[in-house]
Amino acid sequence: MTKPRVLISDKMDPNAERLLREGGCDVDVITGETPEQLIARIGDYDGLAIRSSTKVTKEVLDAAKKLKVIGRAGIGVDNVDIPYASSKGVVVMNTPFGNSITTAEHAIAMIFALARQIPEANAQTQQGLWPKNGFMGVEVTGKTLGLIGAGNIGSIVAARALGLKMKVVAFDPFLSPERAVELGVEKVELDELLARADFITLHTPLTDQTRNILSRENLAKTRKGVRIVNCARGGLIDEAALKDALDSGQVAGAALDVFQTEPAKESPLFGTPNFICTPHLGASTNEAQVNVALQVAEQIADFLVNGGVTNALNMPSLSAEEAPKLKPYMALAEKLGSLVGQLTTGSLARISIHAEGAAAELNAKPIVAAVLAGFLRTQSDTVNMVNAPFLAKERGLEVREVKTEKAGDYHTLIRVSVKTDSGERSVAGTLFSNSEPRLVELFGIKVEAELDGPMLYIVNEDAPGFIGRIGTLLGENAINIGTFNLGRREAGGEAVLLLSVDSTVSGTVLDQAKALPGVKRVMALAF
Repeated sequence: MTKPRVLISDKMDPNAERLLREGGCDVDVITGETPEQLIARIGDYDGLAIRSSTKVTKEVLDAAKKLKVIGRAGIGVDNVDIPYASSKGVVVMNTPFGNSITTAEHAIAMIFALARQIPEANAQTQQGLWPKNGFMGVEVTGKTLGLIGAGNIGSIVAARALGLKMKVVAFDPFLSPERAVELGVEKVELDELLARADFITLHTPLTDQTRNILSRENLAKTRKGVRIVNCARGGLIDEAALKDALDSGQVAGAALDVFQTEPAKESPLFGTPNFICTPHLGASTNEAQVNVALQVAEQIADFLVNGGVTNALNMPSLSAEEAPKLKPYMALAEKLGSLVGQLTTGSLARISIHAEGAAAELNAKPIVAAVLAGFLRTQSDTVNMVNAPFLAKERGLEVREVKTEKAGDYHTLIRVSVKTDSGERSVAGTLFSNSEPRLVELFGIKVEAELDGPMLYIVNEDAPGFIGRIGTLLGENAINIGTFNLGRREAGGEAVLLLSVDSTVSGTVLDQAKALPGVKRVMALAF
């Protein structure tokens, strides 16, 4: 039997080649090629191992007639056209946990650098100035560290900070009270963290929910003299607002390893006193680079030789026999998870997936994974069915599976319930005779709707004239309504409206809708 062939196109630890060969693959290591050279060569390979230099474009994928898997030694996959790879049937994997310790240690190093002004003191000392009286630092012992994000890297930072005798408070909607106790941190809301923390470190992906989480408004809420570290993602901090906060003294120091635009050739922060930065070095240690190289080699070999799937970004974990029957259920489950994820506010303690009727006879794991993937993808676009259960466990999210073989109102039903600090709420959906997923219940209100494309979610008082008002508003803003789905608890009570629309609803239109009489809540949804 012919061995699968793998091309390593970027420089990485030589043990990656050894592991691929031991795993049953033939390997070529050819680095530094031009895009044209890669296009001419890639047609002979089943697997491609890369770091950040190789750009896997549509042109490369079109030429890769045999390619089955791309493995990225590292987290970021901006250099891979994942949607097009998916359309070509190519699995894309990364190694999201190989550099966690390295990144966490870099954050701790930044904390010390800020506390003792090490870069500035070093520069002046080497100029012969001997500025012994010019720098007055602070101890970290006894200080409060605020973690924004308490996942894999954040939890490692917490452990290191506790070892330094710091107090640690954490804001993370996915952090359960039990997991907080296990980590030894105090779970708090964002405003409380901002008010209490002497140091703030960020460890969250960049999403619509986290973009500019340290905005001008939130920076003004911080404790005066706070020191801020970001080794996560550029875009989490409003850099212009941070510059002003440093100038005013509201922020005593800031250390960034990441910027909104990279490479950061210019920034309003450059040259600001008490600001230090590094060129995205969070993962740059020998150990981390070895780890990610070995992990990607093991993952590629396991996939090509054994069919195993680890850390795939675009492939569900399913056997060939289960796929046809489960595919429509997975589509329904993912949409329900996404709906709950977009609508849920507050700290989440538990998510329950209840399969009823025909759904209860199926393998629950892919359905649960699809719900979690839809739910968690509202926080990070790198989540899929493979890594969603792991991420949920890592964040301390309690996941419950329930089966009821007896059918209720529908021959098959999936219900997704979430428990938050504001109570428990659920959504439910079924499959129609053509296997099309359909929402049938939303937070206790019967409402039938397809979940597809851009949508508008409105909670309002059931009163005459409202439908006309919302229709007029959307029409005046040139927003065409595709479908109109309405449900209510009782006449004159609370009503829910789900509209599919042909274009994204702007923030201005959302504000206008919120101002309509009787409206309680308005949100734009996307599926």
